[in-house]
Amino acid sequence: MQVELRLSGSNRLLARLDLGESQAIPQPGLWMTWESRPFLVLQRRHRYRLRHGRYELSSIALEVKPQAQPEDAQWWKGQWVIGDPSCHFNARSPLLRCAVLPEGPCARCAHFQPR
Repeated sequence: MQVELRLSGSNRLLARLDLGESQAIPQPGLWMTWESRPFLVLQRRHRYRLRHGRYELSSIALEVKPQAQPEDAQWWKGQWVIGDPSCHFNARSPLLRCAVLPEGPCARCAHFQPR
């Protein structure tokens, strides 16, 4: 399976990877590493081609953003979130921590409110 890594915003091609059928292709909201550089997968696009009257998956384009996984990122209910997901103000997102203190960390926030 051919996977394209494209830079978010500019859609510039970073790399073309040939992954085997057994390798998992990253989903949006997950971090991945390519050539020792960390990326956050923002979007995944499937490309199909018509062959013998049927459509088949030909490649996948991953829109990525160069970003290291934050130290306070944690797996919560099937997705990555930054910060403390038990706080009322937490965005429960791998992109944004919260509206009150987006740069974090949650431990020093005076507005912490449990749900």
